[in-house]
Amino acid sequence: MKIIRMFLFSTALAISGSMYAQNNLGKQAKEDLLQKSTFGGYVIGKASANDQDLSGSNKSHANFDLRLVRLYVDGKVLDFKYKLQMEVNGVSGTSKEKGPRIVDAWAEWQRYKFFNVRFGQFKRAFTFENPMNPWDIGFGAYSQLIDKLAGMNDRVGEHSSNGRDLGLQVQGDFLPIGKDKHNFIHYQVGVYNGQGINHSDENRSKDLIGGVYVYPVKQLAIGAFGWAGEYTKDGITVDRNRMALGLKYEADWTVRAEFAVSEGHKISDYNSDGTLKEGTSNKADAWYIAVGAPFSKKCKVYAKWDVYRDRKEWNSQKSLYGLSANYYFCKNLKLQANYSYTRDKNTAGDGRYNTVDLQLYWRF
Repeated sequence: MKIIRMFLFSTALAISGSMYAQNNLGKQAKEDLLQKSTFGGYVIGKASANDQDLSGSNKSHANFDLRLVRLYVDGKVLDFKYKLQMEVNGVSGTSKEKGPRIVDAWAEWQRYKFFNVRFGQFKRAFTFENPMNPWDIGFGAYSQLIDKLAGMNDRVGEHSSNGRDLGLQVQGDFLPIGKDKHNFIHYQVGVYNGQGINHSDENRSKDLIGGVYVYPVKQLAIGAFGWAGEYTKDGITVDRNRMALGLKYEADWTVRAEFAVSEGHKISDYNSDGTLKEGTSNKADAWYIAVGAPFSKKCKVYAKWDVYRDRKEWNSQKSLYGLSANYYFCKNLKLQANYSYTRDKNTAGDGRYNTVDLQLYWRF
């Protein structure tokens, strides 16, 4: 009987201890949710003009536009970081699906710096510039490499996906070096549907995307990225195999350069009966070099050479030569002036023209 009483007593202690731990865990989660959640958003307004010859077209040379309007909530509960972000500008039901929609919806377990696990809808682990916020890239738009080869408005014919997809990703940082003990290696690798945001998988394969960075110094990253996958639309499946190399230096000065190659046809390369059209190519490449210099404490100026070749041939080249000035009135209010000269060999019309725009960024 004594043994039974001791067993029951120890069991009761274990249960009460477990209940106490669970109550504390629930209390901590509630406090985290209330105290560590952030609600916010940002707006980017744009006024632009160009001198492209639009003979035979009624399209205006000047335009006012809401480039982006986004609302988000993010935070951390226990060991889990999360984010939900919506884009609320645009028109619903458009062919490229650029209307109001969810762009981010993910949670990430962050117990260990060397091994984090993210699940949901988020940025693809490809290139340095793709994961960057529009506030930080320094120009009025992402590079053509990001737009065409990282899933913004992908060359294969995927709907507008802002460089994102649905999947599972692991990432981490390790091997601290130097006096500042910064981590020398960062890695990230993910498995994705391959169909872009808010779309379920359409084929029996998954996209595998990953990258490895090394940091010789804290401000300098050198990286290599790979992407192996397929995209399916209208019953047609095309390969999407890509590789990218790049470097990124972020301090008072900014230097960013990336090069990417792509193998795989576009959906538009095929006839309605599934046969391949003549004169198409399954090769493409792109590169850019961007440099930013501080003009004053509140102003930073950038220059960029930006090239995309849709058939990996010089006669399919579109080049942009850009200048940009970013002036911060305060942390959450920025005015950006952009100029670019375009040389586009893919158009039958005027392929050489100038564009200027003024963009106002504000967030809350």
